Parts: sequence; structure tokens; C-alpha cells
Amino acid sequence: MKLSRNVGIILIIAFNITIDQISKVLVRANFAYGETKQLIGDTFIMQYVENKGAFLGMGSDMNDTLRLLLLLILPTLVLIYLIYYIITNKTLDKLSVIALSCIAGGGIANIFDRIAFNQVTDFFHLDFGGVFKTGIFNIADMSVTFGMIVLLYATLFSKKKKQTA
Repeated sequence: MKLSRNVGIILIIAFNITIDQISKVLVRANFAYGETKQLIGDTFIMQYVENKGAFLGMGSDMNDTLRLLLLLILPTLVLIYLIYYIITNKTLDKLSVIALSCIAGGGIANIFDRIAFNQVTDFFHLDFGGVFKTGIFNIADMSVTFGMIVLLYATLFSKKKKQTA
């Protein structure tokens, strides 16, 4: 049985939201705020924090009205358009549909946090000996990043494919 394209899109978005929200519920239930646990030495760490801002806490010191506009209303409008675009643009290849659906799912999951808690729960941190170090992030951020990487790959692959044709 083959799923319809739109059902597939909805399932990918829902999967990303569900996994993110389950992970955040587990972190909130099992960590004290600020608590740190080493998963793999000093390289892979979990630390429970709440982020009122955007990526790496940027915008957390904005006034409430500006934060509402830039971190809730504007992203919600962009996500609504993104979902409309994914569903209506029948020329998108499968990789691009998957990538954009992951981006939408991750974005919706973080928007849900902003609506429900007025902040986003973050808890993962990577540190490869100072060579590469991340800020604290969550599953939704990973979904968005994964989607961006796959979209970049799909775009480059499609252009290469078109050039050879």
C-alpha cells in the first residue's frame, strides 16, 4: 500500500514534533534545571536549560513585544507558508519534500514550546576538545539542521543531474 504524498508529509512533520516533545517531557521530568549529565565523557553532554531566545539564546534579551513578533508570530507565518509550499508544489523531488518536512516539524515543535512555556527546552551539547563545540540544542534543532543538510544535498544533486541531462 502506497501512502499519498500529503499523508507522507504530515507523518514526517508529526514524527519530528512527537520525538522532540517526548524528549523534552523526559528531560523536564528527569533533570533539575541546569543539571548536567555526561553521556559520552566530556564530548556528548546533556544539560537542561530553557531558552527564551532563538539559536544559541540570541534575542533572549529582547523586550516581550519584539520577542513575540520575531520569535513566535513571524516564524509561525513562515511555517504556515512552508507547509503550504510543500503540499502544493508537486515538482519537489522526494528528498526535498523530506527535508522541508523535517524543517517544518522541527520549527513547529519549537513554536509549540514558545506557546506552551514561553521558552524552548534545550539539553544536548557537543564538545570535541575545543576543535568543535556546539551551543545547547534539542531534537527540533536537529530536525531543522538535518532538513537543511538534506535540502542542500538535494539541491546540489538536482542541479548536477540537470546539467548532465
